[in-house]
Amino acid sequence: MAGLDWLLGRRLASDEAELEQIGPRSGVAILGLDALASAAYGPEAALTLLLPLGVAGVAHVLPLLGLIVALLTLVYVSYRQTITAYPGGGGSYMVARENLGPRAGLLAAAALVLDYILNVAVGISAGVGALVSMVPSLLPHTLALCLAILALLTVVNLRGVRESGLAFLLPTYAFVATLLGVLGIGIVKSLLSSGHPVPAVPIPPAPVSVAAVSAWLLVRAFASGCTAMTGVEAVSNGVPIFKPPTVVNAQRTLTAIIAILVVLLLGIGYLARTYGIVATEPGAPGYQSVLSLVTAAVVGRGPFYYATLWSVVTVLALSANTSFADFPRLCRILAEDRYLPDSFATRGRRLVYSQGIIVLAILSGGILIAFGGVTDRLIPLFAVGAFLAFTLSQTGMVVHWRRLGGRHARHALPLNLAGAIGTSATTIIVVVSKFAEGAWLTVAVIPALFYGFVKIQRHYERIGAQVRSDVPLCIATAQPPIVVVAAQSWNKLTERGIRFALQLSGEVHAVQIKSESAKMQDLTAQWERLVAEPARAAGLRAPQLIVLTSHYRQLFQPFLDYVLDLRDRYPNRDLVVVIPDLVVDHWYQRFLHNNRGAILRGLLRLRGGPRVAVVNTPFYLSGDAVTRR
Repeated sequence: MAGLDWLLGRRLASDEAELEQIGPRSGVAILGLDALASAAYGPEAALTLLLPLGVAGVAHVLPLLGLIVALLTLVYVSYRQTITAYPGGGGSYMVARENLGPRAGLLAAAALVLDYILNVAVGISAGVGALVSMVPSLLPHTLALCLAILALLTVVNLRGVRESGLAFLLPTYAFVATLLGVLGIGIVKSLLSSGHPVPAVPIPPAPVSVAAVSAWLLVRAFASGCTAMTGVEAVSNGVPIFKPPTVVNAQRTLTAIIAILVVLLLGIGYLARTYGIVATEPGAPGYQSVLSLVTAAVVGRGPFYYATLWSVVTVLALSANTSFADFPRLCRILAEDRYLPDSFATRGRRLVYSQGIIVLAILSGGILIAFGGVTDRLIPLFAVGAFLAFTLSQTGMVVHWRRLGGRHARHALPLNLAGAIGTSATTIIVVVSKFAEGAWLTVAVIPALFYGFVKIQRHYERIGAQVRSDVPLCIATAQPPIVVVAAQSWNKLTERGIRFALQLSGEVHAVQIKSESAKMQDLTAQWERLVAEPARAAGLRAPQLIVLTSHYRQLFQPFLDYVLDLRDRYPNRDLVVVIPDLVVDHWYQRFLHNNRGAILRGLLRLRGGPRVAVVNTPFYLSGDAVTRR
C-alpha cells in the first residue's frame, strides 16, 4: 500500500471532491491541450496534402485555415450554449440523447469514444514526431517513446484531476507564450520587409510540382486540416469539474481555448505562406515538422528555437490528457445509462474514474503499436468521430431551441443550424476524401461500438426483468439444503469445511475422489472416529462419506457427476457445495499449489444451474480470516 500511495497518492474521501474542482486557468491546461496542440498538426496535415503542388501549395493554406476558423467559430458558439443548457456535462452525447433520442445519443457517444482514443494516439505520436524533428537520431525509437509517454500520462491522471492540472499548467502556458512569441516576431518581420522576410536559416527546398491545383486536392487538404478542430467539445463534456460558478468558469475556459487556437492557426498559416514553407514527408529521413521550419525561419536555431520546440513537444505529448479527462466521464454517464459495465461509474482512490483511464490507455496503446506511432497514418482516422459528434450536437441544439422557444432561442437557433449544416458537410467531405486512406475503419468501428452499447443495455434489461420481484418472501415450503463437501485427506482444510457444512444443514455429504495421481489418504477407515462420533456427540446428524474412484485420473468430472445426480434426484431442494480453500501468505505462492478449488468453483457455476450454490471456506496459513483482511 505504501508503494501505491507513493505512485498514485493517498486515497481521497468522497467529501474531498470539491477540493479536486478547478478554475479556468487549470481548465485550459486540462481540457484545452487537445485543441491547442492541434494547431501543431492541423496546418501541417493540410500542407502535407498540398505537397504535390510544390511551393505553389503554400498559397492555399491560409484560405483553407480561414474556412476552418469560420467553422470553428460556429462550433464554439454552439458548445458555449451547450454548457449553459447542459451543465451536468456529457456534451454531444447528452445533447443528442435529450433532443434526438437515445439512438442518436449512442451514435454521438460512439463517435466521441473513438475520437478520444485516437486523440491520445495522435497527440502522443505528434509530440514524438516534433521531438524527432529536433533530435533525428531518435527516429528509430519513435514507438518506444510514444508508449513511455502514454504510461506517464496514465499514472498522472490516476493521481486525480487537480494534480494533473498542476502538472500540465507550466507546459501549457510555456507553449502558448513561446509560440505566440514566434508568431509575433515573424509577423513584425514580415510587415517590416513588405511581406518578403528573409529566413533566419535556409529553408529546405520545396519539391518539384507534380500536379495541378484541383478542387478535389483542396477538399482533401481541407479535410486533413480539420483535425485542428478536434478537442473543442472537451469543455462541454467536463463541466462538472469546474468550481462554482460552474457554467461561467467553463465558458471562460472554452473562450480562452478557442481564442488562442484561432490566433495560432491563422498565424502559422500566414507565416508558412510568407516564408514559403512547405511540409516534409512524415516518417521520411530529414523530416521536420512545419512548426520546426516556421520557428527556425523566424528566430533561427538558437536557444529560443529549442525552447519553443521543447514546449511544442511537451504540449503535443500531453494533449492526450484531454481524452484522459473526458473519456472516463463519458464512460461514467454511459454506465449510469446501462450502456457500459457498472464498474465504469465507480470512482477510484483519487476520485477519478480509474477504470475508464486504464481502458483508454490500453486501447490507445494498441493503436500506437498497430500504426508504429506515426501521426500521419492516424490522421485519416481522426476527424470522422469528432465531426460526427459536432454534427449531432449542433442538430440536437437546433431541436432544443425549437422546443424551448423564446427570444434567446430565436437568436441561437440560426447559429446552431448553420453549424449543423457546416459540420455535417465537413463530415461527409472527411469520410469521402479519407475513406481509402483509413477513414473506412472509423465508419466500421462507430457502428460496432453503437451495437456493443445496445447489446450491453439489453443484457442489463434482460437481467433486470428476470430478477425483478415484488412478491413477499415465501418460506412455507423451504427445506434445508443438501450440503456437499469436497474432501481431501484429513487435514485442517477438510475439518473446517465439514464444520461449516454442519452449521448449514443436517444432511452433509463429504465426497472424496480417489485417483492414482492424487496423493490423498482414504478416509473410510478413520471416518467414524474423526467425524461421525464427534458429530453425534454434539447432537448432530453424522455426515456421510462418499468415496468415488476415478479410473481415468479425473478429479473434477466424478465430483461434478455426483453433484448433478444429487441435484436431479432432489428437485425440490437446493444444494450447497462447500470447497475448502487454502489462502497463502503471498500472491506468488499461489503458483506452488494446484488451485483445484478455483477450477471446481468455475465448473460448478457453469454447469450446476440455479439450485446449486458454491461456497468456499478459506483457511489462512497465518492467523484467521479477520486478522488477515
